[in-house]
Amino acid sequence: MSALLSLDVPVRGGALVPYANLDYAASAPCLEPVREAVADALPAYSSVHRGAGYASQVTTARYEQARHTIKAFTGARTDDALVFTRNTTDAMNLLARSLPDGTTVVVFDTEHHATLLPWPSPVRLAPPAFPGEALRAADEALATIEGPALLVVTAASNVTGELWPIAGLAHIAHRHGARIAVDAAQLVPHRPLNIAALDLDYVAFSGHKLYAPFGAGALVGRRDWLAQAEPYLKGGGAVRAVGEQAEWSTDPEARHEAGTPNVLGAIALAAACDHLAANWATVISEEERLLGRLRAGIAAIDGMHELALWPADHPRVGIVSFVVEGRSAREVAETLSAEHGIGVRDGKFCAHPFVRHLLGAGEGGCDEDGGAVRASIGIGSTDEHIDRLLAALRACS
Repeated sequence: MSALLSLDVPVRGGALVPYANLDYAASAPCLEPVREAVADALPAYSSVHRGAGYASQVTTARYEQARHTIKAFTGARTDDALVFTRNTTDAMNLLARSLPDGTTVVVFDTEHHATLLPWPSPVRLAPPAFPGEALRAADEALATIEGPALLVVTAASNVTGELWPIAGLAHIAHRHGARIAVDAAQLVPHRPLNIAALDLDYVAFSGHKLYAPFGAGALVGRRDWLAQAEPYLKGGGAVRAVGEQAEWSTDPEARHEAGTPNVLGAIALAAACDHLAANWATVISEEERLLGRLRAGIAAIDGMHELALWPADHPRVGIVSFVVEGRSAREVAETLSAEHGIGVRDGKFCAHPFVRHLLGAGEGGCDEDGGAVRASIGIGSTDEHIDRLLAALRACS
């Protein structure tokens, strides 16, 4: 299944070749149904919520329908709030601003910076050697905390693609009277999410990783902390009345969405959710097939090492990071682009502590200073893309 616009890119010598996009984990390309949804909305585009004109009414309805669609896509509880944000980083910073006084945050060093950095003086846990150790470490850390606590964890690693035991971690958090916040940025483009069934308190994700590159993201979760927090932005829409003092909205969605929101971003995000929800079986089966082809090919090349925290058979989404003996990650990535028309990512992927841990724990040849190379797949990835990457890696290894 492919619903993407095509792209030809230049390679050394001046020829044009079809782009082999293996950089989905950074930003996924725009789905054609998403572009169409935005184009359909543009003729009636207007400000939302306070306009009596027809265009404003239509745009308000589309904006609120997008909120409903995305909540359904995530399996949110009926009374959960969905605050539109710019991205996962923005959503996690909003949540950090909404914590009750005295909240202790517990977070693993395996997190993306978006989820690692927003919290003041968090309890940071070392990368666990296996999933059961993640459960034990969280259990031990939360057992020592008095007062409100929040466990923050990824659902799928942006470095290794490995899936984390978020249901088990949620159970442990709630047993200690704590809450759990999940970075789902790398999960929702690859697997269904059900907030209610997993008993998650907060979930954050980005549209630009979900085939909707229009600058929108979301924070979904329990209303009480959000309703009691200072407005994330102070201005029109967040306020009910202004006299000597401002009377802020008690509805967390209005309270934290001051100003004119990113209406088209919300519409785009909802369209991407609709497309994925209708095609999950195909998306998952094709990704797993291509991921197996990619990992087996990397394992067969001398001098290449895949980075992983847990055993090779642990479930994961379509993300693979690796190092090439004797070659810097940047050099490999630049060669793949310039000579083969392949887009990958290199570096530490905004997860510096985790990548340093993986590089230090790996076999010889790890480029500890320069990081690793990451190939990530999604809708539109093909056998030819995988085979082109493997052939290029064999040539430069």
